[in-house]
Amino acid sequence: MNSDTTRIVEKTAIHVENVLHQYRNGDDNGMFIAEWRVDRGQQIFLHGESGSGKTTLLNLLAGVLTPDKGEIQILGKPFSTLKAHTRDKFRADHIGVVFQQFNLIPYLSVLKNIQLANHFSSTHLNNVEDLATDYLQKLNLPPNILFQPANAISIGQQQRVAIARALINQPELLLVDEPTSALDVAAKDAFMAILTEICQEAGTTLVFVSHDMHLKQFFPTSVEITELVSTKENQLC
Repeated sequence: MNSDTTRIVEKTAIHVENVLHQYRNGDDNGMFIAEWRVDRGQQIFLHGESGSGKTTLLNLLAGVLTPDKGEIQILGKPFSTLKAHTRDKFRADHIGVVFQQFNLIPYLSVLKNIQLANHFSSTHLNNVEDLATDYLQKLNLPPNILFQPANAISIGQQQRVAIARALINQPELLLVDEPTSALDVAAKDAFMAILTEICQEAGTTLVFVSHDMHLKQFFPTSVEITELVSTKENQLC
């Protein structure tokens, strides 16, 4: 098997060590994390108030941001110190990311959106449509939604399509940022039960970011962001 597509066998999914991220808005106090480990297969509920740094941390884990100091290892690889194109390639092959805005291309069909995610991966699956259909069925979406434009389906449906897209390359790590804000309580509960079950079946490590404490019940492990993060000012004292 090509080394680019080999599933990585590593007990630790995430290792953050002495990471400092300096905000670019003129705030002198950066975000500092001394150390944080997440084991393979764990499902983590990462919670905190708005503005507490949850999304910043998720963007650091996804490689959208890189730390000013320290290192983030993902699946045993020095992810944060990789060159940008190598980091992008690693993300496409091993990490699924669901952002708050979903980032679906509105004029493309659901299937094309999902296929595009695989296009940028080294896996180049031959059965993307079959896998997409299977994921969408598990997420309680009808098969014919595959051929509808992304902007023609509801926000709740777009949310589940974004999850299917993030899972299509069968990533070892799934990062999810506040995807349930548009859903009512019953829809949230149904979605969370499905998502955690899919990840458990696949052995996928899940870091789920939210301020909604109602969702904590679906996770065996919860972490308050303030338990991890201090400001640069505090770190230097």
